Amino acid sequence: MENLLAGAEMLARWDVLVALLVGSIGGVIIGAIPGVGPAVAIAILLPATFSLDPIVGLTMLLGIYGSSMYGGAIPAILINTPGTAVNALTSYDGYPMTQAGEGHRALSLAYSASFWGGIFGIGCLILLSPVLALIAPMFGSREIFLAAFLGILLVILAHRGQIFAAGFLAMFGIFLQTVGLDAVTYTQRYTFGFSFLSSGINLIVVVLGLFALSQAFFLLTAPDSSPDAKPVTGKLTAGFKELLKHKRVATVSSSFGVLLGMIPGTGEFTAQFMSYTYAQKTSAKPDDFGKGSPEGLIASEAANNAVPAAAMIPLLALGIPGEALTAMMLSVFYIHNVIPGPQLFQNQIDLVYGLYFALILLNVIVMVFLLFSTNLLTKIIRVPTRFLGVVILILSFVGVYSLRNSLTDCMISAGFGVLGLILKRLNLPIVPIILGMVLGGIMEVKLRSALPRLKTPLDMIDRPISFILFVIILLVVALHIRTLVKEFRAHQPEEDHDMHDSQTR
Repeated sequence: MENLLAGAEMLARWDVLVALLVGSIGGVIIGAIPGVGPAVAIAILLPATFSLDPIVGLTMLLGIYGSSMYGGAIPAILINTPGTAVNALTSYDGYPMTQAGEGHRALSLAYSASFWGGIFGIGCLILLSPVLALIAPMFGSREIFLAAFLGILLVILAHRGQIFAAGFLAMFGIFLQTVGLDAVTYTQRYTFGFSFLSSGINLIVVVLGLFALSQAFFLLTAPDSSPDAKPVTGKLTAGFKELLKHKRVATVSSSFGVLLGMIPGTGEFTAQFMSYTYAQKTSAKPDDFGKGSPEGLIASEAANNAVPAAAMIPLLALGIPGEALTAMMLSVFYIHNVIPGPQLFQNQIDLVYGLYFALILLNVIVMVFLLFSTNLLTKIIRVPTRFLGVVILILSFVGVYSLRNSLTDCMISAGFGVLGLILKRLNLPIVPIILGMVLGGIMEVKLRSALPRLKTPLDMIDRPISFILFVIILLVVALHIRTLVKEFRAHQPEEDHDMHDSQTR
């Protein structure tokens, strides 16, 4: 109870409430504008949050992270253009409802399902806190190393059809974090005689380049457009009553979001796909899916909004981010010497509960804002894309320069911006680079601290948790190999048949 009161007291500060208000409403607006997304906004705001208190900076970023998917549903439903990537499935059933003249009903369902998923995820996070507080101290250096390795493995395997590219980009990220002065031996690593590389390659410089600048370049090089969304008429509060008719789908979908949100590398996309598939298979009207099914819309929005709270579990308990946005938040912790992991629950539990309350409050703020401001947001959607590109470009360079007042950082970030643009044009993932940098650094530090205590390689897995993690790694690899073999065998008969036909001719 004392911890709960301390967390509530921390959140009651005026600067924290302002940060939460700005982050929540700003996240909705950013999510509603196609072509921006939360990753770009968080990357731009990161340098500004370093000068704030940890709870203030994190609350603002949490507000953007947790509210952007609410806003992303608006263009997905009204103009069939997802505001954020994770709202793609929302357009499957939301836009057909708009075409049928039920745009207000689709938005109302999306808002209520998002609120249900968000609160459900936060409730699970709070209930798991005592368990996390007990389990987290059991993780030593070798356990965290194996957990980080498992995280990178899952991130790579999550990119089906692009595993080789994702693996290469993750290794590139691991390589980037080794550049600079080695903190243990004080030797130069991969600096090649360049003095500006002695301090290493800053994570925020890379984040701003890969996410913000690359998006600015993408918008500036693409044809200019101004999406047109018509105003919505009708009550937006009716969705809660209709949601209760499909509470089973909403609850199961939210559960998928929580379970997969805790697993690094899976997140919203896998949770949405599984939830949507479950909803369709168990529906009395499966043929309506993709044509305006309320169950499909609920499954998509409940699942993706349950993920942000669940993604905080590995971040807070072990200091391991599951995707790019939580990796950015991790940098805010490090800047303020607040190290997520086992010690956080023992020494700064008030900060943890403050973040929990912030997550609850942001969902309430967003719902109230959306019920009164949806038509205003439909006007914001019409902002020309090239104007957005110029704004993102300017803000990104201002953010990079403010880090260390360095033009070199601006040039490095611009280089990563070009790399990010190339990856986008080739439809290759960017996230593995960031997670490679973050998780690679964690792996190196933990492995070095674990090695002096190991006499044989088997000592690495001689403790229960480390052994369980090692078994999970083997199972993940084995299951993936099994999947590849099944896919190969499924295509083999067709290829043999085609070859036989060509020989016959």
